[in-house]
Amino acid sequence: MVGIIDSEWGIIVILVVVVLVFGGSQLPKLARSLGSAQAEFKKGLSEGKKNDAADAGNGASGSPAATKDGEGGSSSSG
Repeated sequence: MVGIIDSEWGIIVILVVVVLVFGGSQLPKLARSLGSAQAEFKKGLSEGKKNDAADAGNGASGSPAATKDGEGGSSSSG
């Protein structure tokens, strides 16, 4: 399967199959949804990096579950 993708004709065949499966009218919708999904993914990655940098700057322990909702190691449950 990898050999098909490497050749120019293989890519053309794949594109023809995609057009036949989804139809010409559905391709703009498909491209739009893929573009918005990619943008959302990149946004999530950048937010994750910002949160990691903020946690590192605040001296967080690296374990968000340990400090979530006031559940630290020093509190006693009784």
